Amino acid sequence: MSVVPDAPAPLDFIREMIKEDVDANRNDGWVITRFPPEPNGYLHIGHAKSICLNFGLALKFGGKTNLRFDDTNPITEETEYVEAIKKDVSWLGFTWENELYASNYFEQLYQFAVDLIKKSLAYVDDSTAEQIAAQKGTPTSAGTESPFRNRSVDENLTLFKEMRDGIHADGAKVLRAKIDMAHPNLLLRDPIMYRIKHAHHHRTGDAWCIYPMYDFAHGQSDSLETVTHSICTLEFIHHRPLYNWFIEQLGIYPSHQYEFARRNLTYTVMSKRKLLQLVTEGHVTSWDDPRMPTISGMRRRGYTARALRNFADTIGVAKRENIVDIGLLEFCVREDLNKIAQRRMAVLDPIKLIITNYPETEELLHAENNPEDATAGHRMLPFSKELWIEREDFMEEPPKKFFRLGVGLKVRLKHAYIIECTDYKKDTAGNVTEVYATYIPESKSGQDTSGVNVKGTIHWVSTKHAEKASVHLYDRLFKVEDPSSEEGDFKSYLNEHSKSVLETVYIEPALANASIGEHFQFLRLGYFCVDTKSTKEQIIFNKTVGLKDSWAKEQKK
Repeated sequence: MSVVPDAPAPLDFIREMIKEDVDANRNDGWVITRFPPEPNGYLHIGHAKSICLNFGLALKFGGKTNLRFDDTNPITEETEYVEAIKKDVSWLGFTWENELYASNYFEQLYQFAVDLIKKSLAYVDDSTAEQIAAQKGTPTSAGTESPFRNRSVDENLTLFKEMRDGIHADGAKVLRAKIDMAHPNLLLRDPIMYRIKHAHHHRTGDAWCIYPMYDFAHGQSDSLETVTHSICTLEFIHHRPLYNWFIEQLGIYPSHQYEFARRNLTYTVMSKRKLLQLVTEGHVTSWDDPRMPTISGMRRRGYTARALRNFADTIGVAKRENIVDIGLLEFCVREDLNKIAQRRMAVLDPIKLIITNYPETEELLHAENNPEDATAGHRMLPFSKELWIEREDFMEEPPKKFFRLGVGLKVRLKHAYIIECTDYKKDTAGNVTEVYATYIPESKSGQDTSGVNVKGTIHWVSTKHAEKASVHLYDRLFKVEDPSSEEGDFKSYLNEHSKSVLETVYIEPALANASIGEHFQFLRLGYFCVDTKSTKEQIIFNKTVGLKDSWAKEQKK
């Protein structure tokens, strides 16, 4: 199946039920799950939870998981989404047993429908969508039967074949199950099984003009694949009786549905419809925009697959829906990157530092790649008398406890020397353009015999050796925790400062050959990765996450 979970997951209520089934040798001890996305958009972090759960269950109990595309709506589905979904599942570290499609079963599903017609359990209805909705009644009042409910079996068979043959227009007829118009569960009041759609399908082309509804296709597809545990989110709990009804009436393999609560994420939206709006209306650049909650967006931003799997394990499986603080996801990302990301230096807002007593030469300094990983090795870092430092690391009139640069203040340059600020220079507009300092030759990192102690350390890049890059900084996509619950248009709560671009950033030479997707910790600044749009001519780094949760601090102000 692929990856082994990073840590054993506790036995939540779903795992407990499956364990009972396995211990009792139900389904001959087999555990077969499936992940069944509709290919009408890109997967998001909520799907990642479902992927980890379905594949994780099979891994835990020695079973297998199918990847099945519920492609029953040709109008919204595209091959692009199919390929993106496969890429996301693979990237998360999972391998499916079979790649399947609901469209594989169109002929079999049609025959299932014919069987129900022959049993007088389905009928063709000429009612409009509005009329069918009115017939349903309300939760407190029974529905009313369609005037077409008692058509003969032969008439229904003829009409249903005509629907398949394309004789009737979209919306002219539907096939409904004949169950109970007074059933307390409105979903069992003669639900629609098939509708007419003269639309090109991404796999079957124009072979079909009738398509099964989700409730009819899903359970039967599970049955055909002998899925033992059909894991769905909680909104499908009221669909379970209908799921069971179809299987029982058809007398096919009895797959069983189980539900868990979806977990939403703060400061974003999880609806595919809303995410599609953000893309098509240009509020984000694409489905994989690093601000998006899509798996592809998170991958591009620099989130790791292991971090997403750990996040899924951490939030667990629950019976009640809730909203998870995005800070927890960022914590998981930060924890993983701290272990694997090589350390480098970059200056985002540069100001020049001149070490006046340093010789007109250069030297190579020894720098560790990752203090968390003894096997990561070292690199040689060029040093000279002119350096780029962060503008915020110098103040003309520094306050007390400012452990960086100001006239008379000392700091250590990371991997290099202790320096003391002596002066600075301004332009005609009053902006500081250069900072001057002297260094202590005996204070070289790893060889310090100066006896001088300083409280601050800053990063730098040699001006002579620096490479240029651009950096994309990202913030929350929305300004409110739960934009979907706010009044009005959810897009009115978009954070207009969710992305900023720094066009000229100076990076140490070792970063010039970084590969797309490669992760780094920029010392003192956060974790970054190389963007998918990066080139040798124009290196682009995306900020993945800060070193600390700065957002929480801002919210407390």
